[in-house]
Formats: sequence, C-alpha cells, structure tokens
Amino acid sequence: MALLPAILSSLFTIQFVLGNVANGFIALVNCTDWVKRQKISCADGILTALAVSRICLLCVLVLNWYATVFNLAFYSLDVKLIVHIAWMTSHHFSLWLATSLSIFYLLKIANFSSLLFLHLKWRAERVVIMILLGSLVFLVFYLAVVSTDEKMQMNEDKGNITWETNLGDIMHLSNQTLFMLANFIPFTMSLTAVLLLIFSMWKHLKNMQLSGKGTQDPSTEVHIRAMQTVISFLLVFVIFFFTQIISLWNSNTQQNNSLRMVCKVLAILYPSSHSFILIWGNKKLRQAFLSFLWQLRCWLRKGK
Repeated sequence: MALLPAILSSLFTIQFVLGNVANGFIALVNCTDWVKRQKISCADGILTALAVSRICLLCVLVLNWYATVFNLAFYSLDVKLIVHIAWMTSHHFSLWLATSLSIFYLLKIANFSSLLFLHLKWRAERVVIMILLGSLVFLVFYLAVVSTDEKMQMNEDKGNITWETNLGDIMHLSNQTLFMLANFIPFTMSLTAVLLLIFSMWKHLKNMQLSGKGTQDPSTEVHIRAMQTVISFLLVFVIFFFTQIISLWNSNTQQNNSLRMVCKVLAILYPSSHSFILIWGNKKLRQAFLSFLWQLRCWLRKGK
C-alpha cells in the first residue's frame, strides 16, 4: 500500500471512530433521557435522528472508502449502486435534519414582530415536520434519477451501448443538477436562519442597551449558542459541498485518484466534527459529556 493512501486511510479511520463516538453519545444520552421522562422534546428528537443518520452515513462512507482503496472483490457495479443509494439517503437525512434544527432554533429563539414569523413560531414543531416531509418528496424523485443514471452508466461500462446514449447524457446532467439543488436549497435555508438569528440578537442587544440593562443575559447566551451551532454547520457543510464538486469534476475529467481521496477525507469532517460542536452547544449533552470525561479520568487513575 502506498504512503499517501495509508496516511489518508488512517485519517479517515480516526474521523470515522470519533464521529461514531460523538453521534453515538448524542443518541445514547437523548434516548436514555427519553426512557426516563417518557417524552422527548422536538430539539432532542431532531438531534437523535440526526445522530443516527450520521452514524449510517459514516458507515456507508467507510465501506466505500476501503472497498475502493483495497479494490475488494465483492464491490461490484451492483453493490456500488446500492451503496450510492444508501449514501444519498443517509446524506439527505443528515443534511435536512441539520437544516431543520437551524430553523427550529430560529423560530424558538429569535424575536420578530412580523405576523408571519409569529404564526410560524407558534407552530415551530409543525413547521419542522412539514419541512422534513417535503424533503422526502424530493428524495424519492432524486433517487429515481440517480438509479436510472447509475444503471445507464453501468450498461455503458459493460459495453451495452445503445441508442439511449443521448438519454443517458440527459439523465447524467439531471443527476448533477439535482445534486446541486439538493445541497444548495438546505444550505440557503440554514444561511437565512443564521442571518436572521444575528439580526435578532443585534436588535436584542440594542434594546438592552437602551433600557440600561447589561448585555450578559440568558437570552443573549442562547442566541450566541444557537448561532455557533448553525454557523459551524454551515462551515463544515461548505467544506463538504466543495469537496463533492471537486470530486465530481475530477471524475468527469478522469484526473488522478489522489485528489479524489483527499476530498473524501475532507468530506467526512461534515458528519463527524459537527457532532462535537452540537454536544458543546447543548447544555444537557455538554454536562453529560463532561461528566463522562470526569468518570473516565477517575477510572484511568484507579487503573494506574
């Protein structure tokens, strides 16, 4: 095995393990709290579903990575199609659940006098559910296009070239266009949410200064934590999105494989690193995580 693939495989594995630890921790804490209280809040429900979707996404990514790097025999064209569909599904839920969380934070934390915003604020949970249901319609249509495009490429690779070549080009272009839309739409929604949160906090701080009160109040802290969560999601998602575009361009131009491998290593930052930021931005998860680290430290001391 060459030096670069070995280094990248090590980095990929480390991120895979850390991402599963973080997402598994989020799911475990929220599910334990759900069992104790016999109920779960909308935010905790979104976080739990997001953690599960990212665990699935990480497993699909690591399977594709090692099957590609080591050129495993079982990784046939049919298996690649199944893995690609699994990747699209887990990525879709990971992306839209994170976007729904951004919008939920906006509706619950921001304060605007608009009647439309107040109407949505009173129905925040229903708005999130409608967004997720609406995204499912897009997912079904997207999967149909992806499956058709992949099957046509498989037939072309096998040498079964027919009069459907032009149709295959159209499907491939449609696939790439839908991929851009599938990522651009939730990114735009999350960006809008963070901009409105910033504007809401600016208005809040201005009102606090005019009333002679200090700026360090619970509402300001909630605003800041929500913005940190959403901004961090946007940053790691931008990295992921650009790595996907580079990988897509690289595959179309048939450049060297090293660039594609580097992009895959950078792309896994999206489902792994952001989960640690979610833990730190959530009071319950942060306290549980610090308690876990303290117990782990005590256990290690006793072991020594």
